[in-house]
Formats: sequence, C-alpha cells, structure tokens
Amino acid sequence: MDRQQCTSKTCLHASLIQNSNNVDHDVNSWNEKYYGKAEIITELKKQMRLAGPLVIVSFLQYSLQMISVMFVGRLGVLSLSSASMATSFAGVTGFGFMLGMGAALETLCGQAYGAKQYHMLGVHMQRAMLVLALVNIPISLLWSCTEPIFRFLKQDPQISMFAGIYARCLIPAIIPYGFLQCQLRFLQTQNNVLPLVLSTGITSLVHVVVCWTLVFGFGFGNEGAALSISISYWTNVLILAIYIKFSPSCQETWTGFSMQGTKNLFSFLKLGIPSALMVCFEFCSYEFLVIMSGLLPNPKLELSMMSISLNTSSVVFRIPFGLGSAVSTRVSNELGAGRPYTAQLAVQVVIFLAVIEGVALSLILVAVRDVWGLLYTSEKEVVRYLASVIPVLATSNFMDGMQAVLSGTARGCGWQKIGVYVNLGAYYLVGLPSAVVMSFVFHLGGKGLWMGIICGSFLQALLLLAIAMNTEWELEVHKEFLTLQFFKQRRPGIEYMLPAF
Repeated sequence: MDRQQCTSKTCLHASLIQNSNNVDHDVNSWNEKYYGKAEIITELKKQMRLAGPLVIVSFLQYSLQMISVMFVGRLGVLSLSSASMATSFAGVTGFGFMLGMGAALETLCGQAYGAKQYHMLGVHMQRAMLVLALVNIPISLLWSCTEPIFRFLKQDPQISMFAGIYARCLIPAIIPYGFLQCQLRFLQTQNNVLPLVLSTGITSLVHVVVCWTLVFGFGFGNEGAALSISISYWTNVLILAIYIKFSPSCQETWTGFSMQGTKNLFSFLKLGIPSALMVCFEFCSYEFLVIMSGLLPNPKLELSMMSISLNTSSVVFRIPFGLGSAVSTRVSNELGAGRPYTAQLAVQVVIFLAVIEGVALSLILVAVRDVWGLLYTSEKEVVRYLASVIPVLATSNFMDGMQAVLSGTARGCGWQKIGVYVNLGAYYLVGLPSAVVMSFVFHLGGKGLWMGIICGSFLQALLLLAIAMNTEWELEVHKEFLTLQFFKQRRPGIEYMLPAF
C-alpha cells in the first residue's frame, strides 16, 4: 500500500512517533480482534493499577484551591463570594488552559514511551514547560484585569474589587501549575504513578498548614489564601523535580536539559492548543450555567442550587477523569509499541469501567438526594430544590463520565483537533442552546439548565464513541511507518513529527 492510498483512508489521526528500530510491532496481533478472558483481565488490572492512583491525585489536586476557599469562607460572605468568583474565573481562563496544554504530553510522551524512544520523553517535557512558561504572560495580564472585567460584566463593585485582588495573588501559581502538569504527564505515561500520589499527598498537608498560617497566623486574609496555592504548587513541583532527577526509574527518560528541548516548539503547539481548547470549551459551558441561573426568576435559590450541583459534579468527575488519564496512557503506549488491537481492547475495557462506575455513583447520589444538600446548607428550601434536581444531575454525571474516558482515548491517539470540533459543536450548538430553551422557553428553571447540558454531553460522548468504535487501529500504527519512511528519504537521522490529518 503506498502513502497516497493510506492518507485517503478515513482514519482520524496517526500515531505521532516514528522509530522503526525500537518499536515492537506485533503484526500477528493485527489479525486478532477477539480477546480471551486472560487478555481482558490483564488489561483490566493494568488500567486499575493506573486509574486508582490517578483518581487520588486528581482528588488531592482539586482539593488545594477548595481548601483555600474554605479558609476564606471563615472571613465572611464577601471574602467567600469574591474568592469563589476569582477561582472560577482563573479556572476557565488560566488553569484549565494549562491543564489542557499539558495533556498534550499524554500523546507525545505516551507514544514515545511505547516506541522505546525514552530520551524523547524528557525532550517533550522541556518543550512543554517552555511553551507553558510563555503562555503564563498573557494569562497573567488577563488576571491582572479581573476587577475591570467583572465590573464590565455588571458584577457587584465590592465583590469585583476583592475578586481582582484574589486573582492577582493567584498569578504566581500559574507557572508552577503548568510545570506540574508536565511532570505529572511525564511520569504518568511511564506508568510510574506512586510518586505522584506521595508528592500530591505531602503537598496537600503542607497546603493546609501554609494556608492557615498565611490567612490567620499572619492575617493576610484573601491574599494569603491565594498565595498559599502558589507555594503549594511550587512544593509539589520541587518534590517531583528531585524525584525525576535522582530516581533510577527516570535515568533513561530524563537525561538533563538540552538544546533539543528548545527547538521544534511548533510540534508541541500543534497538539497543545487543540488540547487546551478541548478543556476550555467544556469548562466554559458549565460556567455559563451559573450565569444563566442568575437570570432565572428566583436567582438566589437557583444560584445556591447551581453552586452545590457544580461542586458535586466536580468531585464526582475526579473518578472518570482518573480513568480517562489511565486509558490515555494505555492507548498511547500500545500505539507507540505497534500493538493496535491491544489499544482497542484498552478502550473497550475503560468504557465498561466507566459504565459500571457511572451507574453506581448515580444510584448512590439519587439514594441520598434528600440529605445531600445538608452537607452544604441548612436552608430547607435549597435542600428540597436540590433533591428534585439530583436525578437530572446524576444523569449528567453519568454522561460526563462517559465523555471523560472517551476524551482520554482521544488524547492517547492524538485526536485533539477532532476533539475541539466535537466539544464546540456538542456544547455550543446543542448543549447551551438546549439549556436556554428548556429553562426560559419551557420554564423548567435550573433543572432545565442541567437537562440542556446533558444534551451536549450526550452528543459529545456519542460522537467520540462513534469515532473510537470506527477507528482502523492497525492503520493508526501503519501510518506511523509510512510517514517515517517518507521523511527518512528526505532527512535521515532527523526527528520529525507527523502532521495532523
């Protein structure tokens, strides 16, 4: 089959690593589309060994900013409101973008590790860190303008002022957060997740002490809570940097800083920007729910319900997010190693896990719906209203879990560009318009907002599932070889990145 024939296939994307000498291409496995019990159990064990620690890491990382907000809440309603708004704004405009760009390493490092191009993991991480350090500049400028932005959006002047202060104090946290995402992916794609759990656990304990000291000990208030986040992120970065530098397990993957890590930055941006947009499009759609809930007839009740609902969804989402990170590693490793049908098996296994996890958590949430709101408020009206919304919220959480593992599959294969179009269409052409119609036309209130966003997440999951189920996995690997041979004839010995298809 020549190159022209292969590129005319309807395959979505190709593997991004080229190394014919080191890749173990199990050609015989290409004809084995059916798996025995032993293979399925083996894959299940591999994913659980990855997913368990990654879920813990996700919970602990999410807790850092929430701990700061909890401490601020003891300073008064104004402090809590401003910190919450600033945290939400920072999550969408900065942290979410950094998270998405860092996730591009799941493709690059994962496939490099599977292809046994171990030195390239360090090179990719250096490139990512350099790019994210540069991205820090526009994000910092944006956060420094938080107060005038909130005033322009007609927010309360006092809340806008304190939110602006909190956001400015969060600026030092941008760079360490970006570096941390790179380190996490660097180790995750090597299936080396225990150090992540230990370092994040230590950081969480440090954060509680530092946050209390700055907020109450030194009396820095809001500013202290925000600054404690940057200190904690730097602590985590330092712990992982020491581990990567001195651990025998990283001797082959980290060979020190090199000039190669400062070149060919565009190869990272080609994946990094679409990866970031995938995350931001999804994050922003949920923030719009908060804005729209404030426009409903009883805004105080609706905003209270929406705040609790989003917090619940964020906590529940940590589990499928960990599963998505695990399958991203498994798929990228197997494609890099030239085992397409093992990658396909990984996708099938994680979908099964996501269904089981989603159904179980949804049933639990529905079972405790009458008392769940008491964890957040003593207002009986809010508790009753939340209980009526929880069955819809549980459905949304289930769909979120499905799209989380399928998005992980997309990252493992390098389908970020396709993911951008899927997320944009699912949430902004279907999800949010449906939410507006159900809430303001059919007068379903906050429940209508959740029903609308379910339409978006359902379409997103359906499209990603269709893409994954119709992928020619052997062609994903075969295109890697064809591209290698194509470039080898032009510039032997030079590292090339496969162009996006």
